[in-house]
Amino acid sequence: MTQTAAVAGPARARTRRRMTGLLIGLAALAVAVVLSIAVGSRFIGPAEVWRVLWNDDGSPSAVIVHQLRLPRTALAIGVGAALGLAGTLMQALTRNPLAEPGLLGVNLGASTGVVIAIAFLGVGSATGYVWFAFLGAALTSAIVFALGGSGRAATPERQVLAGVSFTAVLGAIVWAVLVTRRDAFDKYRHWDVGSLSDRETDTLVQVAPFLVVGILLALALGGRLNALGMGDESATALGAHPGRIRVLGIVAITLLCGAATAACGPLWFIGLAVPYIARMFTGADHRWILVYALVLGPTLLLVSDVAGRVLVSPAELPVGVVTAFLGAPLFIALCRRRKLRLL
Repeated sequence: MTQTAAVAGPARARTRRRMTGLLIGLAALAVAVVLSIAVGSRFIGPAEVWRVLWNDDGSPSAVIVHQLRLPRTALAIGVGAALGLAGTLMQALTRNPLAEPGLLGVNLGASTGVVIAIAFLGVGSATGYVWFAFLGAALTSAIVFALGGSGRAATPERQVLAGVSFTAVLGAIVWAVLVTRRDAFDKYRHWDVGSLSDRETDTLVQVAPFLVVGILLALALGGRLNALGMGDESATALGAHPGRIRVLGIVAITLLCGAATAACGPLWFIGLAVPYIARMFTGADHRWILVYALVLGPTLLLVSDVAGRVLVSPAELPVGVVTAFLGAPLFIALCRRRKLRLL
């Protein structure tokens, strides 16, 4: 009994810590949602927001809330959750805390599919983009995973280098297409910067089925990712199937990144920061990290979006610019910790 109590005590403390962190995250998400609805070129007080939420009386405040800010906030929640989960999956599958969809080229792979659709097929809506984004994300995922693990044993550094190298190739393809098809440039440049504004009001509805399937699949992999983290041999001994886990993980990453990128354009560093913050509260248990990602991803994206509205008010910075400014210092700090300069 004494030994059991000694084991149970730290376990209960760990669970309390995780639950406390999750509640703090939920509270932060609620505050971010309120700010996203209230803050903009026209500030709407919390009392007025609450009134028009339940009473769409056609007033200017009601129009702003219902037609502009609520759809934008809902889109940020869906996209933030998708990118947070995708980053968590990518770091787990590669065993690389530096991995994220942007750094490994998956976002730009989706972008390449989208720019080809815009330039050569005249596609102009998220519903049309999404299939091309999926194809680009899937091909990029497969190529980067293959390059990072071919020949010698895969290492975190090789995965990053493979992603950066292939991203350079994709960037060249994108700009080669745009230079030869100038009619597509104006449409693409507004999409490419990564933004939650100027999106169709039904954008989230169009990509929601793909987001839901990707989110459910990601959450279902939590326990198996823990087994995979012990190594392929240990995972097999525990009854897991490493190959199947990786295939399902890549499918989930493709669904999540493809839908998010089709809806908002490429957004960097959300997938890097969210798992890193989550592990501060959860440790290495991916069942908890994935749940935290559902909360922290939308929170970080909403806060970045609000910051973009405030920093250059009455103008607005696209959220993709803000996330890049916030994420770059974090990436540099992580690189220094891992001593990538020794490569």
